[in-house]
Amino acid sequence: MSASPKPAASPSFLGRAGPLVLARLFTAGLTLSIPLVLARVLRLDEYGTYYQLFLIATTLSYVLPFGVAQSLYYFLPRTEAKRPYLGHALLFVTGAGLVAAALVWAFLGHVAAYFNNPALMEYRASLALYTAFFLGSYPLEISLTSQGKTKASAVVYLVSDAVRAGVMVVPPLLGFSLHGMMIAVAAFAGLRYAATWLVSLRGAQGPLVDRKLFREQLLYSAPFGAAMCLAIPQQNAHLYAVAGVVAPAVYALYRVGCFQLPVVDLLYTPTSEVLMVRLGELEREGRLEEGVDAFREAAGKLAYVFLPFAAFLFAAAPEFVGAMFGQKFLPAVPIFRVSVLGVVLSILPMDGTLRARGLTRAIFASYLVKAVVTVPLLWFGVKHFGMMGGITSWALAELVGKGMLLARVPAALSTPERKLGLRDVIPWRELGQASLAAVAAGGSIFLLRSGAHDAWMNLPAGFLWRVLPLAVAGLLFVVGYVVGLYAQGVRPLSALQSLRPRRAV
Repeated sequence: MSASPKPAASPSFLGRAGPLVLARLFTAGLTLSIPLVLARVLRLDEYGTYYQLFLIATTLSYVLPFGVAQSLYYFLPRTEAKRPYLGHALLFVTGAGLVAAALVWAFLGHVAAYFNNPALMEYRASLALYTAFFLGSYPLEISLTSQGKTKASAVVYLVSDAVRAGVMVVPPLLGFSLHGMMIAVAAFAGLRYAATWLVSLRGAQGPLVDRKLFREQLLYSAPFGAAMCLAIPQQNAHLYAVAGVVAPAVYALYRVGCFQLPVVDLLYTPTSEVLMVRLGELEREGRLEEGVDAFREAAGKLAYVFLPFAAFLFAAAPEFVGAMFGQKFLPAVPIFRVSVLGVVLSILPMDGTLRARGLTRAIFASYLVKAVVTVPLLWFGVKHFGMMGGITSWALAELVGKGMLLARVPAALSTPERKLGLRDVIPWRELGQASLAAVAAGGSIFLLRSGAHDAWMNLPAGFLWRVLPLAVAGLLFVVGYVVGLYAQGVRPLSALQSLRPRRAV
């Protein structure tokens, strides 16, 4: 009797994230160019205003969807009639977009007074339109990824991110300044909103609205949505706190210090999304005991990228800030080094795992504690230490929140037959190997700087010369990291191969 074909093993599931990763990798350079170009073509006060405008827009865009769009990751892999869930998400975020526009129109004056930046009022109409349409288009990529259409989702990411980068940098480069950019991004968001309705519902079955299913969807979303109402304001609280005590030009320095390359979003988001879908499939197939293997695989692959990335940014912070933004932003280096902690905290895809298992209340609890902790930390930190107090308060609160989420992951992935503990879900070997190699490579950059300081200071003016120290530091780090992994018996390409797209067999 021949053995029946064995189901696809979980270690290969991560290959489905490959198209999303490649698409975001292609557009990462364009996305990265936005703040770098604007830092050179806008005045410092305009640059600070730009960050304040998008701080308002992103806060509303992440809070008001209330988790309904993200609920698609939970429901669509578990049903054949997908259209009602999609319709509910689209209608809900459309209404949320209208609410966001009304809030911008009504309260922007109060925010401008708090920021001590009356120039914000010049952008009230364009900011309201952009926020409404962008929020309404929130389910676009989610609707595709949650249906397993990762290639289609990758194409959407590619086109959307490329067009968005263009409309944000071209108007200022042509002399239309921040006003032209805001009009352009509002128009872009409107087109994206129309595309969301056309793309998301294509091929879906069932009615557009089902009251019973909507109640079920809303009940699932409510804890996560409430968590977002706490999480996003909490994560952005330090940005608002600092904006309220410094001038727009100084705020521009703080935002440069908080700047992160899009590597975290490039890898973490699609990996977490595919992990959520995979856990849903395993639960449906009665193979949930394999979920911990999928979690460890995802975390292990992210560790090999995020740990060296954080170590490099910390060690090469002066070279990075000077090359990317210019010498006038070097006072932001200490803030930048603290903000790098966020990269390390993104290694474990805990929130996606808990959402996939329906444990959104645990996410809410962690965000509630973070919000409670953030208030006294920010009050004390900003009052006594200014901008450094702001970024340090954020980092401490993030550590508390991530610790609470991690404590719930073992139970979320346990089954009656397989009870898990904390040490069972963490990829200890990958974390140890990546940490040792990254620390050694980072140390080489400090040695390089101490030996080549005079040479770097006497380089000719110009962008290419300014990038040279960063390029040399990057090359030295990469060589050191790869050698460090090889010394431990790790082959870097093999360790990351599951992030490549794979053909089904």
